[in-house]
Amino acid sequence: MKACTITLRRQVTLPDDLRVARAESAPHLGPRLLFFSGGSALNGIARRLKRYTFNSIHLITPFDSGGSSQQLRLAFDMPAVGDLRSRLMALADESVLGQPDIFALFSHRLPKEGTPEALRAEVEQLRRSRHPLIAAIAKPMRQLIRTQIDSFAAAAGADFDYRNASIGNLILAGGYLGQGRALEPVLFMMSKMVDVRGTVRAIVDENLHLAVRLQDGRLVLGQRALTGKEVAPLDSPIRELFLIDSLETGTPVEVTLPKRNRRLIEQADVICYPPGSLYSSVVANLLPVGVGRAVARAMVPKVYLPSLGPDPEAMGHSLADQVGAILAPMLRDAGGQVTARALMTHVLCDTSVPQASCDAVTARHGIPCLRLPLKDLARPIYDVDAVCRVLVSLN
Repeated sequence: MKACTITLRRQVTLPDDLRVARAESAPHLGPRLLFFSGGSALNGIARRLKRYTFNSIHLITPFDSGGSSQQLRLAFDMPAVGDLRSRLMALADESVLGQPDIFALFSHRLPKEGTPEALRAEVEQLRRSRHPLIAAIAKPMRQLIRTQIDSFAAAAGADFDYRNASIGNLILAGGYLGQGRALEPVLFMMSKMVDVRGTVRAIVDENLHLAVRLQDGRLVLGQRALTGKEVAPLDSPIRELFLIDSLETGTPVEVTLPKRNRRLIEQADVICYPPGSLYSSVVANLLPVGVGRAVARAMVPKVYLPSLGPDPEAMGHSLADQVGAILAPMLRDAGGQVTARALMTHVLCDTSVPQASCDAVTARHGIPCLRLPLKDLARPIYDVDAVCRVLVSLN
């Protein structure tokens, strides 16, 4: 019999205890929940999500220009790998059945304080398998990791600043440099090494940066200037986010979503715009050409889970403004016939969000806003299990 495709609509209870129980009993058959993400805000949810599905998909921004990623980008003119490594570790199998010794190495950071000589000596210990973290790894895998460290150390030379460097980032950078300056092969290798319970990819494998135009007309270049973490927070709301070729020229550029990532979007069971810095972590992933069209074609629930705490990048933004910022690049990409509901079906809010804010979202964008008890009772963050149960129920 020839196969055919149909579209079905159904009512969903949030959370759906039956669907949650099914996912928990067979996470290897769990739903393909796709996240447009970056930063660390989603890591707690990602770590708990391993209980329900091994098939989550994480498209991560490689445009970070702060932290230890900044040193790597300055030294090697490469995409940022810190957020990619962080999500790989959040999704790794941390049980005794996984690779705890490799996980410990990839999660290790060099000291913030220390002489250049002492820091280089620790890296040399890793290269020669004399460091206890690498000595604990079985020989075949140890040799593979040493090859990546050797590639990095050879390229870094004597002047690289190793302070607070993540060993996992150095290994990713070494693999990137040793694989013809491509991220995909080394991300695949690291995923297999720590038995990652999901798929983690850069939204594009390109060495680009972020820039914003503020409401007062000023131009701000670089991710680290947006977040309010390493420099003073912005004092004017963001009007537009775009990609540039470098921090020196600031020339706007377009980049196309790779086919491999387009297929992941089209195969997703649920699409989520998750908590995190609004522009540099979420909207940044929606800028490549083709993202809006791919999302519009996916006939699945597409939900926004807004951040609970203060976000310097969302200064002056109401909840409806935040939804508008997410929709804007995708509407431009998808064309005039696509509606907001084709790109975002629901906003999922905690009950602490005022009803008036939810009503404004529906009035402006035509998107239903659901208020659910999703907040951790002890802290101003999401209850990770409550969020996971709701997302799994949407499948």
